Amino acid sequence: MQACTALAFNLRRKTEFLVALADYSIKCFDTETQELVSWMRGHDSSVSSISVHGSGRYAITTSTDTAQLWDLDTFQRKRKLNVRQSVGIQKVFFLPLSNTILSCFKDNSVFAWEFDTLRCKYQLPTPVEGSALQYKVFAVTRDGRIFVAGGKSNRLHLWCLESRKLIRIIQMPAKVRAVRHLEFLPDSFDGGSNQVLGVLSQDNIMRFINIETCKLLFDIGSHEEGISTAAISPNGRYIASVMENGSLNLYSVQALTQEGNQPPPPTFKVVENRSRCPSEANKLTMRVTSGRSERPWKSKESKIQSRLLKLQVNTSPENKENELPGGLNKKRLRALLKGFGEYPAKYRMFVWRSLLQLPENYLAFSSLIDKGTHSAFVNIQNEYPIKSQKLLRVLQRTLSALAHWSAIFAETPYIPLLAFPFVKLFQNNQLICFEVVATVVVNLCQHWFEYFPNPPVNVLSMMENVLAHHDKELLQHLIKHNVTAQVYAWPLLETLFSEVLTREEWLKVFDNIFSNHPSYFLMIVVSYIICSRGPLLHCDQKADFEYFFHHRNNLDINVVIKEAYHLMETTPLDIHPQRMLDDFIPLTKGQYPVFNKYPKFIVDYKTQEWERIRQDEIEYLRERQLAHELEAKAQQWKAEDEAWYRKQELLREAEEQRRKMLLEEEEKLAEQRQRLAAVKRELKVKELQFLDASRRRFLKYQQEQRQMELKRLGDDIARKASMREQETAAAIRDVEVQRMELESQRQIFEQHLIKDQEAATKEMKEEVDACRRKVDLEDHLVQRWMEVDREEKQKAQKVAEENLAKAEQKRLDTDWRLRALHKLKGGDQACEKRYQEIAKLLHDNRVKEAELLEAMREAEEKKWEEVTQKKAQLEAEEKAAAAADEHRKQFLEDKMNDTFELAEKLQREDGCFERLCDLKAGCAERGAELQQESGNICLDGFSPSESSSHVSLGRRGEELARRERALLAGVRRLRQELASRARSGRSPARFTATKWTP
Repeated sequence: MQACTALAFNLRRKTEFLVALADYSIKCFDTETQELVSWMRGHDSSVSSISVHGSGRYAITTSTDTAQLWDLDTFQRKRKLNVRQSVGIQKVFFLPLSNTILSCFKDNSVFAWEFDTLRCKYQLPTPVEGSALQYKVFAVTRDGRIFVAGGKSNRLHLWCLESRKLIRIIQMPAKVRAVRHLEFLPDSFDGGSNQVLGVLSQDNIMRFINIETCKLLFDIGSHEEGISTAAISPNGRYIASVMENGSLNLYSVQALTQEGNQPPPPTFKVVENRSRCPSEANKLTMRVTSGRSERPWKSKESKIQSRLLKLQVNTSPENKENELPGGLNKKRLRALLKGFGEYPAKYRMFVWRSLLQLPENYLAFSSLIDKGTHSAFVNIQNEYPIKSQKLLRVLQRTLSALAHWSAIFAETPYIPLLAFPFVKLFQNNQLICFEVVATVVVNLCQHWFEYFPNPPVNVLSMMENVLAHHDKELLQHLIKHNVTAQVYAWPLLETLFSEVLTREEWLKVFDNIFSNHPSYFLMIVVSYIICSRGPLLHCDQKADFEYFFHHRNNLDINVVIKEAYHLMETTPLDIHPQRMLDDFIPLTKGQYPVFNKYPKFIVDYKTQEWERIRQDEIEYLRERQLAHELEAKAQQWKAEDEAWYRKQELLREAEEQRRKMLLEEEEKLAEQRQRLAAVKRELKVKELQFLDASRRRFLKYQQEQRQMELKRLGDDIARKASMREQETAAAIRDVEVQRMELESQRQIFEQHLIKDQEAATKEMKEEVDACRRKVDLEDHLVQRWMEVDREEKQKAQKVAEENLAKAEQKRLDTDWRLRALHKLKGGDQACEKRYQEIAKLLHDNRVKEAELLEAMREAEEKKWEEVTQKKAQLEAEEKAAAAADEHRKQFLEDKMNDTFELAEKLQREDGCFERLCDLKAGCAERGAELQQESGNICLDGFSPSESSSHVSLGRRGEELARRERALLAGVRRLRQELASRARSGRSPARFTATKWTP
């Protein structure tokens, strides 16, 4: 997505090439893999040329401020050529078949450099006076002996690089005003000393001349088919040229040199349909032509050979009117514009050129430009100070061409405002810019100059009539405040909306203006006024209205365009501007039409008056200058006389004073000489004394310095010896401490392993005890059920004892858990302290610690693997036992609930005490069934003869089941806490591993 500024091939790897991009970078691509090989950066401006060494290993990239040498094997920058900011670089390149680099600068200086050492070999001397030109383009022969330079002139300088002298100055024909490109035509038999030079000039024609005989051999290109750039094949057989119309022409040098200086007739075929052939819309054409226009020196008999194969097609006059140059159709363009509101920005200029049907009269425009700058626009920079000098020059040339085309434009004050938007848009193509402005003036500015120098009252009246028809209230408001059409319409017309619209809005508006009748331009002005009625109705000062139509406003341009189309359709024919304005008329080809639709006598009279005033002013200024000069000379003479007399008097007085002063000074000088002699004697004595004292002090200072240095050296030797002994002792102590630390760590590790084994054994014992207590509890439950009859009489006492035992058991369990938790907490704190001490000790010797940690990790992994296996087996067994217990308890509770519900039901219905015996018998049967199904509880001792025992049996069973569940839950929680404590707190390897991970 970047524009290319330079290309280079012929690298060492033939499949690679270099490309310079607009972001100032250089990239290397491979043509086979289609991948980016390297990306080089370093320039601060766009790269204009790339020169590759003959070996293909090195390349030089050139920009305006620097040139850089690159190594294409490593893609690294080797050297950089820097210049002063005031002197830019034109081009830096390798000389063919040599190790010399040639650098050309914008001040016409040329330097040669050694490639190996980058040392300056020589500099070409400055050309002789009168022959200097500004170098822009350069070329060198294949043998590297002849160097040619050209620029903004029709002259070429030929230099001999061996003698470093300017050997010839070649003057091109008068039609050549500037040289754009130079290239030698290679020959297989000249040994590299090329004799034919191709010169591409500003008129887009490439002329080939012999540099020895200075004869024109042949040329390619024409004014109608200009050449943009050209290149010659290495063997010199073909010339490839990119034309201005976008086509690529390939010429045979052999045919050009043998067939009467004519390019060969390359054959191409074009099949065009009805919409792409505007000149011959009534036939489908297949054209076979040479693609070459006539030359001035060509004979009349040699004409372009072409054949037209005609196929008649039914076409209507409407379609013929809609056909445009370039294969476009106005009807389709309007449909596109209606759908999208604007033309694509990429193709807008092409569409405009087709809509306006620009003739591109190169010769006529050149003749207007050759007349130079018009006197009316010599000092245009004073009236319109534009920051860009290029834009100012293009504006000046365009306005001058308009003034030379028609004298009215030199006297029109608003013509710069009207032309400036197009000048800014087409500043790179002055011909198109001029023709667009001329087309706009001829079509959109109809009847503007009939009342010159006044504004076009007739055009303003037409717009006022349209405004009165569509918005009477707004027009009455404007009339009420004395605002005429010259205030609300003329500023928009003379500036073409450039003051009130942004660039994008202005382009969108003119997309619609160029696509419609010229009256649409007036309608869009009225539409802009109507769409602005809200702000305008609130204005009551004339200055506010003037400000509104000279500045940008918050207005939707799409609404304005839509309203303009509405006005075009709804405006009555008697007031419609289309009735007064002619249809679009393009400029004529070959020569521009005569523009005289203005009061010529006014312009001529005004021109004559301006010329008379100018002559009178020149005469007045000349006479005033003479009077000022005479008066100045008289004043000067008078001042000189007075100054001379005054000077003479002052000189006489000064002479007397000088004589008196001279006598006094002579006397003072004699006294001063005597005193000076005495002072010199005293200074000499003091100087000798001072030198002697200085010498002694220096000797003493030198002796003291040497003694201090000896003492300092002795102290350094003693200090270093003491430090060496201290370091030796400290190293011995460190080694001993490390050995003790390793021994203590080994012992601690062994102790931890033993403690972990003991904890695991203790945990297993506790689990076995819990399981035994569980079995005993179940046996006790069965025995309780069997002894229900014997405990019936002591029921109340036993219930109290059971509650007491239950509370005591809970207290014991709680105390036991608290003691266990405190013990674990104390052990955890002690472990944490030990771990912190171990971490501090391990910090001093990380190498040994890493080995110890590795051993601890291996042991820990083995232990944890065993623990994981045992734990998985234990969890499986616990799950099976828990499932069996849960099933048994749930079954027992269900049976007891059924018994209770049956007893309550019988008591409510009958109230008979005798039925309880039957209920007891039913409970006995239920107990027997339960015993048979579960296989763990025996109810054979249940006596059916005892009354009301089923109620106490149900409550007792419920209490026992609840207690059993509580005990099992407590044991399970304790076992889980012990296991988590053992895993998290008792493993020193886990703690240290998380803190000192290698």
